[in-house]
Amino acid sequence: MKISKSQRSNIIFLIVIALLIIPQTRQPIQVFLNKGLTLFNPSTVKENEQISLSDYDWKLKNINGDFLNFKDVKGKVVFVNFWATWCPPCIAEMSDIQRLYDDYKDKIEFVFVSNESFEIINTFLNKNGYSMDVYNSLTAYPETFNVTSIPRTFLIDKKGNIVIDKTGAANWNGEKVRETIDGLLKL
Repeated sequence: MKISKSQRSNIIFLIVIALLIIPQTRQPIQVFLNKGLTLFNPSTVKENEQISLSDYDWKLKNINGDFLNFKDVKGKVVFVNFWATWCPPCIAEMSDIQRLYDDYKDKIEFVFVSNESFEIINTFLNKNGYSMDVYNSLTAYPETFNVTSIPRTFLIDKKGNIVIDKTGAANWNGEKVRETIDGLLKL
């Protein structure tokens, strides 16, 4: 029996749908597709459209039990990333973020925020060889962030202006992001 071109297309379509329905294969496929989005650098917000962070009243706790008062990062360049271990776009951009973190962790403040248990977060970090410090919020984050979906990432300058505001996966290790951070560090 010979299969026509349209029948082959239908079979391939059904296989893809089946793979997306099965939980064990859905997430790796979604991560792979979102990895394509990480080829693009996030855009900077035009200077006259930047929103300034006025409220730094936010308390967080990391995996080691250390506390962070967000007021302590005021006046510094800050990279804030809201994410989760179950989120395919978050997973897709995490390796780029880790490389950025490795190169800039002593120059800027990184605040990775997840609402998952530290046990789940730690398992994910260890499994993937990630070393960033992840926090849980103890109080509500500043209203300016207005996080409605993840990943949501902000790059904040020393004056509290949000220079990058990105929802979704992006290339956080790209030349454009590095140039932006280097420029902010010189100010």
